[in-house]
Amino acid sequence: MGETGLTTLSYVNTVIRERPRQIHKGQCGRVLIVAGSVGMAGACVLSTGAALRSGAGLVKAAVPEEIFPILQIAVPQATCTNVSDREFLRSVSVHDAIGIGPGMGVSEKKYQLIEEILSIFDGPVVIDADGITNLCRFGKKTGILKKKDNIILTPHPGECDRLLDALDLEPVSVMGRVEAAEAVSDRTGAVVLLKGADTVVTSGSGSTYINTTGNPGMATGGSGDVLTGVITAFAASGTAPLDAARAGAFVHGMAGDLAAGIMGQWGMTATDIRDQLPATLRGIVGK
Repeated sequence: MGETGLTTLSYVNTVIRERPRQIHKGQCGRVLIVAGSVGMAGACVLSTGAALRSGAGLVKAAVPEEIFPILQIAVPQATCTNVSDREFLRSVSVHDAIGIGPGMGVSEKKYQLIEEILSIFDGPVVIDADGITNLCRFGKKTGILKKKDNIILTPHPGECDRLLDALDLEPVSVMGRVEAAEAVSDRTGAVVLLKGADTVVTSGSGSTYINTTGNPGMATGGSGDVLTGVITAFAASGTAPLDAARAGAFVHGMAGDLAAGIMGQWGMTATDIRDQLPATLRGIVGK
């Protein structure tokens, strides 16, 4: 294990900067979010909304057609494409970053979709929640966990244990948080963000950072879906995967701190975190 650094505001100020006056939406990042399912539409609502509130210029949601109305009403700024119609894969390359997993469900068919996206898209891909579970359950036998550039894995401790098990490694409780995240990163080649108090972000031994924002009120359903949207938006803006994950964790936690200051830690929800993203970014950039 190498030295572990901290992710602080001074670092984030080097990643998130004031935009040029003449910039247009096509230059602010095109995001595709592959998430949601019947009964889990909210996960995609949170991810797409967070991506938009984190500066993405254009956001598209690949979801089952049955939940189009929910997305179109809850996040009218986003467009929808039918995830069951593989025609949408033909236009995957027009996006600058893809977020996969929140609420998408777990099945071999869903895993095959992830595999297909990873095979044709060379840009940054954030994989969270059900996306990680699909990789762990179905990916080991096809080698999908082999090293690949531009992947950001964002597990909570339970999902990290699934990754470790799929990689024939000891669980987080045995290895420790930093060592576990580094081991997954070393084995897969991905940037790994291990959620929880003192979130760990690593690109492998020697490049590991502890986040310095956030509070216990963020331990609420949907918080991770918001984080997926934030990181995907930052990656779509051209930020390198490690920097996108570090800045994303910091901004997400800072938004949670603002929400806690308004709502209190006991009653805040993921929507409150999402809604504080613009104020968070204004505090960082100054505009």
